[in-house]
Amino acid sequence: MTFLRRLFGGDDAPPPVVPSAASRAAVPSPAADTATVRKIVAQLAALPPDRARFLAGAAYVVSRAAQADLAITPDETALMERTLVEEMGVTEAEAVIVVEIARQQAHLFGATEDYLVTRELRRVATPEQRLAVMRACFLVAAVDDDITAPEGAELNQIATELEIDPADFDAIRSEHREQLSVVRAARAARGS
Repeated sequence: MTFLRRLFGGDDAPPPVVPSAASRAAVPSPAADTATVRKIVAQLAALPPDRARFLAGAAYVVSRAAQADLAITPDETALMERTLVEEMGVTEAEAVIVVEIARQQAHLFGATEDYLVTRELRRVATPEQRLAVMRACFLVAAVDDDITAPEGAELNQIATELEIDPADFDAIRSEHREQLSVVRAARAARGS
């Protein structure tokens, strides 16, 4: 059973913690690493359940957008962490853990969990929060200044599953039109 399924399903089993290589390297000893991870997990566990579900779901869905091209880059990871800190009010340490768990789950389970997690996020998030997650998905997909066709398709699918209003989705997409590979290809074909 995955971490996100436990979180959304209410299973009392503690979630697995998978610290990143960078976070492990930054801590001087295994004992300190364990204590640090436990402290962060305790902070996350202290969050109200709906808040924790929202953060886990948001991180997973944004990781899903990053994984659309079959790789999550360090720049995408950093942007996901920064978004959680700046837009969703978690600490940097919490963001690192949440993003790492979500990345691992998106990588390991992908399509198996995508719809289930996105549907649960839709249930616990307000319309404004769903739009914020959609914007974060676009930002992560565009971090390399190119939203590829597979990324665009995944963004469309996420918007559908989150029940984002088509006009709102079009507005967000138009903010990134210069980064859409299909727009660039059309311009190249026209010679402009």
